[in-house]
Amino acid sequence: MMDWTDRHCRYFHRLMSARALLYTEMVTAPALVRGGARHLLAFDPAEHPVAVQLGGSDPVELAEATRICCDEGYDEVNLNVGCPSDRVQSGTFGAVLMKTPELVAECVAAMRASSRVEVTVKCRIGVDDQDPRSVLPAFLETVRAGGVNRFTLHARKAWLQGLSPKENRDIPPLDYALVHEMKNSFPDLHISLNGGIETLAQARAHLDAGLDGVMIGRAAYHDPGAILLQADKEIFGLPGVKSARQVVDEMTPYIARHLAQGGRLHSVTRHMLGLFAGQPGARAWRRILSEGATRPGAGLEVVGAALDAVPGAA
Repeated sequence: MMDWTDRHCRYFHRLMSARALLYTEMVTAPALVRGGARHLLAFDPAEHPVAVQLGGSDPVELAEATRICCDEGYDEVNLNVGCPSDRVQSGTFGAVLMKTPELVAECVAAMRASSRVEVTVKCRIGVDDQDPRSVLPAFLETVRAGGVNRFTLHARKAWLQGLSPKENRDIPPLDYALVHEMKNSFPDLHISLNGGIETLAQARAHLDAGLDGVMIGRAAYHDPGAILLQADKEIFGLPGVKSARQVVDEMTPYIARHLAQGGRLHSVTRHMLGLFAGQPGARAWRRILSEGATRPGAGLEVVGAALDAVPGAA
C-alpha cells in the first residue's frame, strides 16, 4: 500500500470505522535511523488504533527504529516480510526475508526488547521455489521463538524474479486453506489472513472458520463505503452506520486545516475518490475531484461541487 495509506488516507478511513486497525505505509528502518526521516511517522491522534509497518533486516537498526516509533505513539510495530519490490529486495528486506527465518527471529527479538507495544510480522506463505507447506510452518515456529505471537499471512507466494510487484498481488494462486491449517497447527498464535479479500462477507466467513483477523487492503481503499462504513456493524457488532455524506462533512474541517497549513487539496481528496462507488453520481464525484483538486489554489469549493453531483449523497 505504498503511496496509499498515508496520514490523510488513514484519517479518512478512521472516520468510517472506529475499530478497524489501520496500518501505515512501509517505512524503512534506515530512513528513520540514518536518514532522519521521522516526519514519515507523523499521524493524527484520531487515527488510533494505528500500526506502523517497518522494513529492514538489521536487528540493531530495527530496534532503534522501533524505539522511535514507540516514542511517536504507535499502537503496534509490524515488520514487513512480504513486499516483493525490486527496491525492497536490493535492501535485503521484505519478502526476501522468508529465506532467512533465523534472521527474522533475531530482528523481532531486538525490536521487542526496545518496544513498549506489540511487535508483529506480515509475511507471505513462501517465495520462489519454496514449498509453502514445509517452509511456512518452519518460518512461524522460528519467528515465534523470537517472541512474536501475531502474524498476518498473505496467502500467496511471492516470485522475486519474473513477476512485478503488481503481478505478485494477482498471479500467484491464493491458498487460504494453508492459512487455516497454520491456525490449527499453531492455536496459540494470533493469525490474520491477507490477500484477495474483497467483501466483508468473505472476511466474516474466515473469522467464523477460526482465524483471528482479516486484513483488507485494496478493496477497502477503492470501495471504502462497502468495507469500512459497514465494518463496525458487520464485524464488530456496533450499532449505527454513518452515511458517505456524513463522512465528507466530517472531513471538511480536516481538509480546511490542511489547506491553511499550505497543503494541496489533491493530497487529501485523492484518497476519497471511491467513497460513492456503485452509487448514482459516483463517476461525476470522481471526475470533479480528480480534475478540480489538482488545480492551483483549489479549495473546499471543489469538494462541495463534487458532492452536489451525487444525487442524495447517501
